[in-house]
Amino acid sequence: MAGKSSAGRTRAARRARWWQLTQRWRMVGVFEINTEHEFYSLTSMMKKGMQACIQATSNTEGQNSLTDEHFKTKGTQLLEGFEMHTFAAPVFATLRHSLDISEQEFMNSLCPKANYLQFISNSKSKADFFLTYDKRFFLKTQSKREVRFLLSNLRRYMDHLEKYPHSLLVRFLGVYKIVIPNQLKKYFIVMQSVFYPHDRINNRYDIKGCEVGRWTDPETGGKQVIKVLKDNNFKEQSIVLGPEKSWFERQVKADTTFLQDLNVLDYSLLLAQQPLHQDELEGKHSFADLVIRTTKSLDIDDDPTHLEPSSVPLLRSRSEEVPDGAGCVPGQHQAAAEDAGEEILAQEINSPAKDTRYPIELQEFHEHHRRLLPNFKNAVHVIDGLEWRYFVGIVDIFTVYSIKKRLENLWKNLRYPGRVFSTVRPAKYSQRFCRWIHEHTQ
Repeated sequence: MAGKSSAGRTRAARRARWWQLTQRWRMVGVFEINTEHEFYSLTSMMKKGMQACIQATSNTEGQNSLTDEHFKTKGTQLLEGFEMHTFAAPVFATLRHSLDISEQEFMNSLCPKANYLQFISNSKSKADFFLTYDKRFFLKTQSKREVRFLLSNLRRYMDHLEKYPHSLLVRFLGVYKIVIPNQLKKYFIVMQSVFYPHDRINNRYDIKGCEVGRWTDPETGGKQVIKVLKDNNFKEQSIVLGPEKSWFERQVKADTTFLQDLNVLDYSLLLAQQPLHQDELEGKHSFADLVIRTTKSLDIDDDPTHLEPSSVPLLRSRSEEVPDGAGCVPGQHQAAAEDAGEEILAQEINSPAKDTRYPIELQEFHEHHRRLLPNFKNAVHVIDGLEWRYFVGIVDIFTVYSIKKRLENLWKNLRYPGRVFSTVRPAKYSQRFCRWIHEHTQ
């Protein structure tokens, strides 16, 4: 009897903890996909299928070089009641490796026993949005046209990330198709969540750099859902980066130029804010932390000339210009910094002058390592300002300026004369997007 009573108390405590977690999820607009949810069967198959695909391709982790065949690779896993197809698996495995995401880590997050979460979006998109239980990865259903567009431009996307390792473009980590014979064919992609870790984020915004239709009523009508706000909600506010402002604007320009070359428009800057605690403000200037962040930013293995660490310039940090001087070798200072508790300002780290002996491609490679990445798993999407931590990422890059969009542009010009709306030619969209960033960044 005592054993049964103890087991009952354990189950009750478990239910209480589960209820508390559910309430917390609802406060951030996500809901557990449990056995009663309409997507439970689909997401369960997605997890099983991705687990089989990741296990089948785990030996492709970290390819030294990608060939055209890697980009054309297609795989199929036949499972009970459905098929799972994967596309360009070696390419996405290489990208995950570059982000320090192991295949086991990726699988543990995407394929746990715990249920996925449904993200409740106020987007006009008809896509379904899911989050992994730990909220680290985002899954989104896509049309066949969108998937074809991504795969046909995947080589250019990878080349851009290689040239600009700190690009703000969202990181795509896998493309899949689930097929239930005579019932369903569904494409979906896996992405790094821009808003991770989410714990202390307060406001979230979706920015397009225009005004028509770009306001969201922040009131929830009593519902426990935090909305993603838009451009007009951000008026009178600024992204306060201080010395990081110049780097940020240049990177946005590089990314939007790339999207313009793809004839793409209607993309968004996802933006979230999180106040920095005093210990975080102080910790950013710790020399030991600086060494870790420098190592994270300079992936020596990916350097095309395999330079020694001592010959690779340190990144710019919280100062626009770093004076010329002697280089710093991370391995020589880390232990001493940790033992002595030494703290120095990032501005005091000097980097060698640009060496013209190296080819222009390598100079550009170093030139675009302009910041120290924070010590986060999601580092490329996190930028520390003077008092706030910002989560940023450019998403929704599948809308091409087609004939349909050109006609939509003509119609909106007639309906909204003199107004600023999203459907414009890619060159104008890029210019306007960059102008918004310039006007709202300090």
